[in-house]
Amino acid sequence: MRLYHSRPGRSTFRPVVDRLAVSMSGAVALVACALMTLALSVVGERHPTGFALGAFAALCAVLGAVSRPVAAPLVAGAGWLFFNGFVVHRFATLEWAGAGVEATRFGVFAAAALAASLPAAWPRHRVRTAVLAVPVGVPRPKG
Repeated sequence: MRLYHSRPGRSTFRPVVDRLAVSMSGAVALVACALMTLALSVVGERHPTGFALGAFAALCAVLGAVSRPVAAPLVAGAGWLFFNGFVVHRFATLEWAGAGVEATRFGVFAAAALAASLPAAWPRHRVRTAVLAVPVGVPRPKG
């Protein structure tokens, strides 16, 4: 069964798409990035390579697909924290490699999360309803 919602006073309905709340997206992103760091460590790819960057970008895209578009900065921030702390600079130390490098990394994660979350935020189709007046003297159906 598909659920629809409408704004008060309008006769158009949009399909309801369940997305995680922004705070829940941030919490899930932190846990998922920690698990990604662990998985990269087990595989032996905890080095600043394109594989690790792509793995974190793919994770941000997956998290963005189940999140709202406004949660993209939180998802990207969690990805950047774990990528910078455990992959690039290892041993949980956050260091600054320059504004251009860090902005590019954060931008890749944010773009992946935002690109995956935007299509679900657009309205898919609208259902128009017509309100029919019940003639006077006709009993209304119960139920």
